[in-house]
Amino acid sequence: MGASEELEYLKSLVAQLNDKINALEAKAKAPAAKSPAQQLRTILMGPPGAGKGTQAPKIRDDFCVCHLATGDMLREQVAQKTPLGVEAKKIMDAGGLVSDDIMVGMIKDQLENNPQCKNGFVLDGFPRTVPQAQKLDGMLQSRNEKLDSVVQLLIDDQLLISRITGRLIHPSSGRTYHKEFNPPKKPGVDDVTGEKLIQRSDDNVETLRKRLSTYHSQTGPVADYYKNKGLWHGIDAAQSPSLVWDNLRSIFVGRK
Repeated sequence: MGASEELEYLKSLVAQLNDKINALEAKAKAPAAKSPAQQLRTILMGPPGAGKGTQAPKIRDDFCVCHLATGDMLREQVAQKTPLGVEAKKIMDAGGLVSDDIMVGMIKDQLENNPQCKNGFVLDGFPRTVPQAQKLDGMLQSRNEKLDSVVQLLIDDQLLISRITGRLIHPSSGRTYHKEFNPPKKPGVDDVTGEKLIQRSDDNVETLRKRLSTYHSQTGPVADYYKNKGLWHGIDAAQSPSLVWDNLRSIFVGRK
């Protein structure tokens, strides 16, 4: 083989290698395809302000499941001033919990009729009591489904109070800010729309202490209920949101 032929041969090898490198780089950068094999049915527990509203949408997006936030469902009813909304607002403002019948009715409807729930769900804010957990078990059993996991975000009450009393919300989108920890670019207005931010009527110290007391007394037994079933996992919610997410994902991906 002459020098010119050898040079052409080597050039062709380099070209082939470059093509292969480009193909592998493109494959590495491409988002991983979601598949029904990644189905997930989980409950995300935690007191108000623990970070459920931050983590649940990430679970929804990463596992292609529906996010059923009972609090958001109720607030939508409140905003529309339906009879349910008026009743629910009185209960929430007083720091109480809405009745089992209302909650079970909303969740059951979503699981049966929301197409986004076909690959599973993340329940946020339900169940709050052992009877609700038992009703959920019965509902899932009738659908030939069962829970994969129950994750509880754990955080000190006093830290929660400082988090929540500074919380600001953009009502139409649900975006949240904090006066200290995550302030909007311009005080009092949403970064995206420029619309006014609000503080929820139940985001005050007195109401929050009532809500936390109710949470611990009623939801503590729910954690025990799922511990006995071997489904419960606890995560330190005082960590940064990214670390909390890493902990969550490791539970879901590592499940048997």
